[in-house]
This record gives sequence, structure tokens and C-alpha cells, in this order.
Amino acid sequence: MRRRRSSGMDDEAEVDLTPMLDVVFIMLIFFIVTASFIKEVGIDLNKPDGGDAPKTVAENENILIQITNEGLIFIDRRNIDIRAVRANIERLHAERPNGQVVVAPGAASANGILVEVMDQARLAGVEEISLAAEVN
Repeated sequence: MRRRRSSGMDDEAEVDLTPMLDVVFIMLIFFIVTASFIKEVGIDLNKPDGGDAPKTVAENENILIQITNEGLIFIDRRNIDIRAVRANIERLHAERPNGQVVVAPGAASANGILVEVMDQARLAGVEEISLAAEVN
């Protein structure tokens, strides 16, 4: 007898994905359990409270001292003798207590004059002395 093969039979092969999903979940659990969680080392910063705004000094409150290449000293655009530097700084510092002393030496000025002017400013009671490279 002859067997008949019908073309409409459901002999198609199916792939069962359940074992593969089981393996994926087991691997996921394995990696989560064996993962090492590292705490990064850092610096704890103490940020200041948001109090007052930082104080700014107006440019006209600063005491400007210029030293020329020839050794002349100008305080607020007036020529001053080295012996009168302390007295002038004391007077201007009393008038402008919030201002700083800004010393602007020339490129070829003598270092000795610069040091002496800075010493006179410290003797006058000024703690904050700044150096400027160039003044326009």
C-alpha cells in the first residue's frame, strides 16, 4: 500500500526558547551578585552658605602707585619723593579704607625701589598690596 503524503501536515519544527531564557536569567542574577560596587573616594567640600554677595572694590578706591623706569614714584598720578610715600599712603588709606594698594613698576625699574615702596605701604598699615604688570 501506498502511503499518501499530504502537503498540509503540520510537521514544522519549532524551537523552544524557555531554556534559553532560563539561562539568561541565571546569568543576570550571577552578574548582579558578583558585581563589586566601588565607592569612589573623593573630597568632601564645605560650601559656604549663601550669605552676602562678595564685596568688590571699586577701581577709584584703590591706591595706585606707579614706578617709572627712571625711578620716579607716582601716587594717584602725582610725583612723590620716596620719603613721602608712607605719609601719602596713610592719608589715602584713611580716606579709602576698603581700597587696596596697587603697585605698578615699570619694566626696567629698579627692584630696590619696588621693595622700599612695598615696605612703606606695610608700615602705613596696608595689608593687601597687589602688583600690576601694566597700567593704561
